[in-house]
Amino acid sequence: MRATGSYILGGALLTFLPSAANAFYLPGAAPRNYELRDPVNVYVNALTPMLTGSDNSKLKSLINYDYYNPQFHFCEPDGGAKGQPESLGSILFGDRIFTSPYDIKMLEANGTCQMLCSTEIPGEDAKFINERIREDYALNWLVDGLPAAEMKKDTKTGDLFFDMGFNLGNDDDDVPYLNNHYEIVLRYHEPSPGVYRVVGVLVWPSSRGGAQEDTSTPNCDAEVQKLSLSETEGNKVRYTYRVTWDESDTPWATRWDNYLHIFDPRIHWFSLINSIIIVVFLCVMVAMILWRTVSRDVTFFSIIDIYSKLTSTQISRYNAIDLSEDVQEDWGWKLVHGEVFRAPSYSMVLSVMVGNGAQLCAMCAVTLVFALLGFLSPSNRGSLATVMMVCWTLFGGIGGYYSSRIYASLGGLDHRKNAFLTATILPTLVFIVIFLLNFFLLVAGSSGAVPFSTMLLIVVLWFGISAPLSSIGSYIGSRQGGVSHPVRVNQIPRQIPPVPRHLRPWASALLAGILPFGAAFVELYFVMSSLFASRAYYAFGFLALTAGVVALTTGTVTILFTYFNLCAEEYRWHWRAFLTGGGSAFWILAYGLFYWLSRLSLDSLSSVTLYLGYLFLICLFDFLVTGTIGFLASYWAVRRLYSAIRVD
Repeated sequence: MRATGSYILGGALLTFLPSAANAFYLPGAAPRNYELRDPVNVYVNALTPMLTGSDNSKLKSLINYDYYNPQFHFCEPDGGAKGQPESLGSILFGDRIFTSPYDIKMLEANGTCQMLCSTEIPGEDAKFINERIREDYALNWLVDGLPAAEMKKDTKTGDLFFDMGFNLGNDDDDVPYLNNHYEIVLRYHEPSPGVYRVVGVLVWPSSRGGAQEDTSTPNCDAEVQKLSLSETEGNKVRYTYRVTWDESDTPWATRWDNYLHIFDPRIHWFSLINSIIIVVFLCVMVAMILWRTVSRDVTFFSIIDIYSKLTSTQISRYNAIDLSEDVQEDWGWKLVHGEVFRAPSYSMVLSVMVGNGAQLCAMCAVTLVFALLGFLSPSNRGSLATVMMVCWTLFGGIGGYYSSRIYASLGGLDHRKNAFLTATILPTLVFIVIFLLNFFLLVAGSSGAVPFSTMLLIVVLWFGISAPLSSIGSYIGSRQGGVSHPVRVNQIPRQIPPVPRHLRPWASALLAGILPFGAAFVELYFVMSSLFASRAYYAFGFLALTAGVVALTTGTVTILFTYFNLCAEEYRWHWRAFLTGGGSAFWILAYGLFYWLSRLSLDSLSSVTLYLGYLFLICLFDFLVTGTIGFLASYWAVRRLYSAIRVD
C-alpha cells in the first residue's frame, strides 16, 4: 500500500514550486563516507509486482512478499537474516528490510565473479516462484539508502533513468526463467582523496542454467541456457553475482535525480495551464455575480417597500416602468431570504463530515509544505506516510473545532454527541476497512500485512492524542458558538417550486465534479501509478499547483451551483453544497475502475479486494476534503450575499 491524498496549499509556497518540480530535495541524512575496502552493506526489501515498461503492460498483482519467504529459498546470511528498524510510514508502505549475505567492500573485487550460495527448491515451491515470475515480481535491494535499479530509457523524451527494482525472472514464450545471476554496478563519487560515497546502484539480472551442482569457481561470462524450474521435482539452484565499481561525477546531494524521473513534464504543464485558465474563468464569474448582487444600491426589498407606499395613480404609473433585467433575475434568491439559513436535515452528520474534512485539509496542506521543502525525501523511507499520520493525529483539534462551530451555526444543541462522533466515526470506519484489507493480506501470506504492534500503535495515537485534541477543539468551538446569520429564519417553511433537472443534488454533483477532476486528471494517473505500480513519484511541485487549482475550482464551481439553486428558490443548499463540492470523488471512482481495466490484470480475489478497498478510501478522503471546501466556500458566499440586502 502507498500513502495517498493532498488538495490544499497556501499561495505563499509558490516560490518553492520550480525547484520541487525539478526533483529538488533536501537529503534526509548526512552522507556516509567510505574508505577503501570498507564493507558496503546490501539490504533486501519485500518483493513487489511491477510494470514491465511496455506501453501495454498491466500490473498483475497487489500482494507483496517477504524476501525471506521460505518458498523463495533465497540465500541467507550466516546466523540468519536480521530485520532493520523502520519508521511507522515505512511499515505501512509494506517495507520489510533485512540483512543479506552479499559480501561487498569498497573498490574491492572489481569485476570478479563470486559464488553466493546453492539452494534446493522443491517442485511445489518452484510452482510458487514461477507464478510470481509470470506476475512480473521485482526484487528490491537497498545500498547506502539507494534502491537497486535497472537503467531504462524514456521512450518519449529519450532520457535515461533508474527504474527501481529488478525482475525476479523472465517469462519468455510462456516459459518462466528464474534470474540467478546479478551484475551489480555500484557508482561512487570521490569528493576528496581516499573518501568515497555511493551515488548509484544498478543491477542487471540474468538466468543461467547448466550444471547447478557445480559449486567451484563460477564463470559469469560463459554462454549457458536459461534456468527453468521444474514443478514436479526438486531443483538445484546456484546464485552468483559480480560487482563492478564505476566512478561518477554525480555528487551525493543529487544522486536521487536519476531515480526521480518525471515522465513527459510537458503533459503536466499543459494540464496545469488548461486548469488555471478554467479556474480563472470561474473566479471571474463568481466575482461578477457577487459584485452585481452585493454592491447594488437598489434592492428588491427596497422596491417592494416603495411599491407599498404608492398611491393608486402612482401604482399604475409604476407598473408601466420596465424594471431592469438585473432586478428581475435576482428575485429568486432574494425571495428565500427567510429560509436560506434554516437548519438542514441531519445537521449532526453534516457538521461531523465538515469537521473531518477540515482535519484532512490541514493534514494535506502541511504534508505538502514538508514535501515542497524537501523533508519528505525518498531517502527517508516512509516519511510521507509518517508525516501524514502525525499530522492527522495532531490536527484532531481542527476537526473538532470546525465540527462544533458548524453544528452550533446550524442550531445543534447536543455538543457532546457531536464531539464524540467527530473524534470516532471516521477513524473507526477507516480502521475497519484497513483491518479487513489486512486480513486479506494475511490470508495471502503477504509481507505487506501491518503487524499487530503497529495497529496497536495507531489505536494509541487515535485514542491517546487525536481524540483528546478533538474534544478540546469541540469545547473551544462550542464556547465560541455558531456563526451569526445576517437574516432571520421564518417560522413557517416556504414552499419550494420544482427545480431544473441539472440542479438536482446528484446531477449537480456529477456536473460540478467534472471540472475539479479534470484539473487533477494528469497528476491522478501518476499518483495511482505510484500507489499501485511501485513507481516513484516526487513531482510535489506539480502536485502542489494541482492541489491549489483543484481547491479553487471546487470552491468556485460550488458557489455557482449554490447561487443557481437559490435563484431557483431552492433554499436547501447545505447538503447540496457538500455533495456538489465532493462530486469529483464520483469521477475518481469511475477513473479508478477505468484504471483497473486498462492498467491492471488482477486474477486473485485478494488483489481485487485490496484495490477496491484502497480505491474506496481514496474516494472517501477526496469526498470529505472537496466537500468541505465546497461547503465552507458556499457558506461564506451565502453569508456575504445576504448580508448586503436590506430587509424591513
